[in-house]
Amino acid sequence: MTTKDILQEEFNALKDELIAAYDAKGMRTTGAWADNLEVQVSENKAVIMGLPYSQQLESGRAPGKQPPSEAIKQWIIDKGIANRIQGKISISSLAYLIARKIAREGWNREQNGGVDLISEVVTPERIQKIIDRVSDIYIVNFSNEIIDYLKQAA
Repeated sequence: MTTKDILQEEFNALKDELIAAYDAKGMRTTGAWADNLEVQVSENKAVIMGLPYSQQLESGRAPGKQPPSEAIKQWIIDKGIANRIQGKISISSLAYLIARKIAREGWNREQNGGVDLISEVVTPERIQKIIDRVSDIYIVNFSNEIIDYLKQAA
C-alpha cells in the first residue's frame, strides 16, 4: 500500500465520519454541506474541501457583518418554514430579520446539538493515527533500501 492509498483511505473515512456527525447533530437541511465535501489526495498530501461556511458549522459566527440574506431565504424554504409563515411575513423580510439578528448577536448552535462538528472528528489522536500509518510506509521502504544496499555491498 502506498502513502497515497493510505491517505485516500483515511481521508475518505474522515469525510464519512464528518457526514455522520453532521447528521447526528441534526444539522442537515439540504445536505449541500455533506454533498460538497471532497477529498483531494496527492502523493504526500491530503485535504478535505468543503463549502465556505464550514467554519461557522464548527464554531458558530461572531457578531459583526450581516450574512447574505439570499442564503437565509433558501434555508427558510428548505427547512419548510416558508409554508408556516405564508400570509404573515414575506420570506425576504424574515430572511432580512434573521440576517440582522445574526449580525447583531452572532450565531451559536449549542442549543441545537452542539458545535465542534469538525474538531470532534478530526482530533489530535486521529491525526496521529494517520501520521503513524504513513510513517510505517517510510520505515519499511527505508529498511528495504538499506537491506538492498547491504546485499549489493556484500
